[in-house]
Amino acid sequence: MALGFDEPIRGVNLGNWLVLERWMTPGLFRVSSEADEIWMHRTMPPDELDRLLRRHRETYVTLDDFRAIAAHGCNLVRIPVPYFIFGDVPGHPGCVEFLDRAFDWANATGLKVLVDLHTVPGSQNGYDNGGLTGVCRWHRSPKAVGFALDVLTRLAARYRDNPALFGIEVLNEPVSWLVYRTASSTGAARDAAEARGSGHVPMRFLKAFYRESYRRLRGVLRPETVIMFHDGFRLGVWGDWFEREGMRNVMLDTHIYLVGLDAFCPVHTMWAYRAYVRWNERRIRRAARHTPVVVGEWSLANAMAGRAAGRVEPSERQSAEDRIYRDLAAMQRRTWDAGAGHIFWSYQLRRLRDGSGPRPGREPWSLSDAWRNGWLNVVQR
Repeated sequence: MALGFDEPIRGVNLGNWLVLERWMTPGLFRVSSEADEIWMHRTMPPDELDRLLRRHRETYVTLDDFRAIAAHGCNLVRIPVPYFIFGDVPGHPGCVEFLDRAFDWANATGLKVLVDLHTVPGSQNGYDNGGLTGVCRWHRSPKAVGFALDVLTRLAARYRDNPALFGIEVLNEPVSWLVYRTASSTGAARDAAEARGSGHVPMRFLKAFYRESYRRLRGVLRPETVIMFHDGFRLGVWGDWFEREGMRNVMLDTHIYLVGLDAFCPVHTMWAYRAYVRWNERRIRRAARHTPVVVGEWSLANAMAGRAAGRVEPSERQSAEDRIYRDLAAMQRRTWDAGAGHIFWSYQLRRLRDGSGPRPGREPWSLSDAWRNGWLNVVQR
């Protein structure tokens, strides 16, 4: 592993900073009342949009946050970035200067950075985190595919010599047939004409894109820099493909959420979660025989905590939730270590009004809250 030190990945995502997700900070979308970032950009007056985004990016993540992340035992931040990061897409303000700052902060705090291309033109999954809800047409446009490859190459050239660079993740969550068919966002596009022709990202296309991405990135990056590939919600199908392609120093990213089980299983018990986690452990171990696997997104969100707390006296509800979150945190961290490590989603949701830090709460998607409430043990570095 090319982290620069011999230890598993202990990371956190800086979600909702450079790629916005309405559910994480709904107040940010209040002015536009749109469901996703692309439509926010399309409908807000340009000057007002630029001020809003700059204010958010200036205050949502700071050097103090990097210091806190390092102090709590993390060694890596995964930073989602949009395809318009360089500011060369009309109507979409760029944000590469903030990624530059993140690298400065990482070098100052001893953290490593995984740059994750989180969105592409026309979207690779139809999720709001892909920028454009209900649309998944990127893979059908050679021009859009070429643009994504160009962005990856430019990111590689910009940061290749930066000591904080751990790696570049080629594309976040290109969607499979099953996930696309069952996603609540499928068919929910604001503009039905724009969504026409949407569909899942076929495996044949995905392999071709990964092959070309690797060729371009490895030609720019240092040999020790990791190139990471999301499994496309198909962890079990990759086998020794990366080996057979002759790819060096690559990793496979898989995303595992307890709420993924909640969506299909009406039984919300510790036994069910334990079985689900163990099933995923077996999948990780099989895939890791050929390619190192990291759980690049996971959280403590689950349907059991609230229901269990509702069955006890009000004075005992918080402690009941705390026990469940602690047990699920320990179970997942222990299990995800079957691979190369794990990266929590996300560092925070809402921010204090003065921007001085994450807003305290009991949000299971927030690593800051997990630390504050004792759900996750702090490992001092």
